[in-house]
Amino acid sequence: MSQKTNTPLLDKISKPSEMRNFSLPQLSDLCSEVRNEMIDAVSVTGGHLGAGLGVVELSVALHYVFNTPDDRLIWDVGHQSYPHKILTGRKDKMRSLRQKDGLSGFTNRKESEYDPFGTGHSSTSISAGLGMAVGSELNNEIRNVVAVIGDGAMSAGMAYEAMNNAGAMDARLIVILNDNDMSIAQPTGAMSSYLARLVSSPGYRSVRKGVKNITEKLPHAIHKRAKQTEEFARGLLGAGTLFEEMGFYYVGPINGHNLDHLLPVLRNVRDAKNGPILVHVVTKKGKGYEPAENALDKYHGVGKFNVVTGAQDKTPSNAPSYTSVFSSSLIAEAKKDDKIVGIHAAMPSGTGLDKFEEIYPKRCFDVGIAEQHAVTFAAGLACEGLKPFVAIYSSFLQRSYDQIVHDVAIQKLPVRFAIDRAGFVGADGPTHAGNYDSAFLGAVPNMALMAASNEAELRHMVATAAAYDEGPIAFRYPRGEGIGVELPTIGKILEIGKGHIVQEGSKIAILSYGTQLEECKKAAKILASLGLSTTVADARFMKPLDTDLITQLAKNHETLLSVETASIGGFGSHVASFLALSGLLDGNLKFRPLMIPDRFDEHASVDDLYQAAGLDHKGIVASALKSIGQVNKISQIL
Repeated sequence: MSQKTNTPLLDKISKPSEMRNFSLPQLSDLCSEVRNEMIDAVSVTGGHLGAGLGVVELSVALHYVFNTPDDRLIWDVGHQSYPHKILTGRKDKMRSLRQKDGLSGFTNRKESEYDPFGTGHSSTSISAGLGMAVGSELNNEIRNVVAVIGDGAMSAGMAYEAMNNAGAMDARLIVILNDNDMSIAQPTGAMSSYLARLVSSPGYRSVRKGVKNITEKLPHAIHKRAKQTEEFARGLLGAGTLFEEMGFYYVGPINGHNLDHLLPVLRNVRDAKNGPILVHVVTKKGKGYEPAENALDKYHGVGKFNVVTGAQDKTPSNAPSYTSVFSSSLIAEAKKDDKIVGIHAAMPSGTGLDKFEEIYPKRCFDVGIAEQHAVTFAAGLACEGLKPFVAIYSSFLQRSYDQIVHDVAIQKLPVRFAIDRAGFVGADGPTHAGNYDSAFLGAVPNMALMAASNEAELRHMVATAAAYDEGPIAFRYPRGEGIGVELPTIGKILEIGKGHIVQEGSKIAILSYGTQLEECKKAAKILASLGLSTTVADARFMKPLDTDLITQLAKNHETLLSVETASIGGFGSHVASFLALSGLLDGNLKFRPLMIPDRFDEHASVDDLYQAAGLDHKGIVASALKSIGQVNKISQIL
């Protein structure tokens, strides 16, 4: 039984080096304190809870054994980095997690020297770690580089590309495979942990290398039989053969919640001098917090919650989320058309395709964290006459850009892209911001692009995409709830490339692309109170542009503003190109494109971010008044 001290151990450390003289019982107590601190902090802020709870012991063990920050410790994705933050001097800031001007929800190089690499998307840690290992060697610096990657992230090809490269280079790199979901190994006990410690020891590795050198000199048949015998014996331990074939020395599986098992193995791999090593650690997502352990998603991502009951705060709303509208709309279309199928990349509930799968299990495909594969898989389905809807967050769609161009657009295949989380996403910060899809998809020939201004428009766009067979088509929509408009029972098919006027005016025209249409209408009301008659139009399409509508607005108004929740290079840039090439900018027209500024914005609320970008109604009014030389009225109205 460990002896508790009056002063919490966490209050005694401000950096990992201060815990390296702790006894094993003290380390166990420290794990309990870290777990409790994390639960309490996330209950206040919301965030990613389950993954971090599963790596508390691993986080403590890694910082205890390795000389961080000189030794590099990289957390893949970053969802599981909260215990790491608590141990590296950020405990007192944990209740600012994901808040404006507070801690990032992921690792961030600007935030701490203990965060050597920023991670938000998955499967990047091994590549980055290999670069650091090789860079340290070229700089004649001796250090350990450790990459912690979850089993889900191992479904992405980039992880295997990096491992293949590391194995071929015989690089000094340690990869920790955090196996908490895929169950690629059977439950581990004392015997497998003992064997893991044995095979990670210098003596075993030395003997094994010597035997290998001897057997390679034996006749081929005998050498082959000896190798098969060893592979069989090591195969009893788990999934080692795959990793060994890629050039990694495999250790495991071991219990990731038992410090008696973790510490000696980590010391052994720390002291190994050559070659890449993979340590297979089995953990339980949500470990130590019963509501998380019992939840289907293990409390992967949560809002604020009651620590005692685990009940999450939910603000009542009559408006459905855009994701749920997409889901119900796709289900409605699939009832009419058995060629419609859904594809997602390990995000069933996040994309709403979990509901689709409940009804059409054979027509829904989870390809894992493999967005590149998802797109080309969809292209293959389209070749066979299916109607694939690929539902991927905007920020993750970036990972499949080559496949969109090469495998879909060049061949003009009718793949439908449902782009969730378009625009700012708030607390998840710049790694998850969906700001760039309009720009990178807008550059691709044969691509039709739409943006929904509200929930009803999204339903129409799902129907339009389902009916569109001329090539690839995409529609974007934001995270969160809609504005509560009445939803039609079934979507109507929109005329491709045609927008519409929402309200008529004569002096200023505001052309909206996406969900800032309501802010545009608010701006128009303010401008009207100043005697500035204002037209508001919903573009609906970015490609093909409604050139007739734009021409009408340009010829009949003094000022034209375009408004979008995307970066430079998107809708406004396409409008500007058309205006310039058609000569409509040669007269008195003043054109002002309003878009997300050319910068990476840190985490804050979505409203704060759009206000800072000048894309709320106040910012739109200010831009309109500046364009007509009435700057003096800005402070008066706003």
